[in-house]
Amino acid sequence: MFPKKTSAPARGATDSMAASSFSVFGADTAIRGDIHATADLHIDGRVEGDITCAGLVQGESSEIAGAIVADTARLAGHVRGTVNAGHLVILKTARIDGDVLYESLTIEQGARVTGRFAQRGHDVTLVEGEARLALAN
Repeated sequence: MFPKKTSAPARGATDSMAASSFSVFGADTAIRGDIHATADLHIDGRVEGDITCAGLVQGESSEIAGAIVADTARLAGHVRGTVNAGHLVILKTARIDGDVLYESLTIEQGARVTGRFAQRGHDVTLVEGEARLALAN
């Protein structure tokens, strides 16, 4: 009737489960201030401030006014600010008003970006966690 009790997960398994945690900010959430997280974030609401995290997933109705720094990012809403991400996916519903710094980049047809693109390591200066692109016009 009841399943057999199994042993606790191995130490490495629990460490990886903790590392893969994430936080969700729902559509009814509005945040004013910077967000720093070691975990992944899923944002459907509105954020006025800079975001630094391991991974970011932005919902279609989400608005972010501030710089984004993440290892991975999947953007579907409106961003007003610099985006600095290792692996970046810009979905067709995304609107980005700001410069984009990336290692690998995927852009769906229909996405709108007003700004400059630069691959990490090419004429880029980091100022207080924000990427500033030094590109010739």
